[in-house]
Amino acid sequence: MKGINITITVLIASAILSYLVAFIAGFGRLSNNIFIRKFTGFYVEVFRGTSLIVQLFWFYYALPGLFDIQLSSDFWAAVIAIAMNYGAYMSEIVRGSILSVAKGQREAATALNMSRFQRMRLVILPQAVRMMLPEFGNYLIQMLKATSLVSLVGLTDILYHGDIFRSTHLSLAPTVYILILIFYFILALPLIWLTRWAEKQSSKGVASE
Repeated sequence: MKGINITITVLIASAILSYLVAFIAGFGRLSNNIFIRKFTGFYVEVFRGTSLIVQLFWFYYALPGLFDIQLSSDFWAAVIAIAMNYGAYMSEIVRGSILSVAKGQREAATALNMSRFQRMRLVILPQAVRMMLPEFGNYLIQMLKATSLVSLVGLTDILYHGDIFRSTHLSLAPTVYILILIFYFILALPLIWLTRWAEKQSSKGVASE
């Protein structure tokens, strides 16, 4: 129970930041500016193509040494690593969902003399967000499981306290790790229900041509 606070706090902060990164990068991939497209494309490929553990160590150990950038705490190193990793994956969901909106919807909005910003805000994005919901829910569950890595940089989460207890009670190791699994499953249950709700919302459909 001692580690639940850290686990939940890291999850909430990572989720908020990763969704923000996902939308920024997703829109960046759709930008008319080639430099923005190339930059966001490079970010997405790097963070999708490398290990989250390596990224976590990079933010915690390498970043301060290479660039003299010292993150204020272990907490933020962990949050930024998780958010940048999952933000890269979810940016493709944002991009794909926007592109999936029926062409007729765009043409109708253009016929109504809407600006590009108005088309995106009033017509395209509301439909795209509905399509994003199920996958966003799935990645939220993935982020919960990813929080178990933060013990590697000294954060005292559920796994950290489980390992400490196991190190002094070796005979109870199987019980300890079964309990840790149960804790993560209990924490995941509300997220599973949220994902199912999102799937029901998205199944109501979006406007089509």
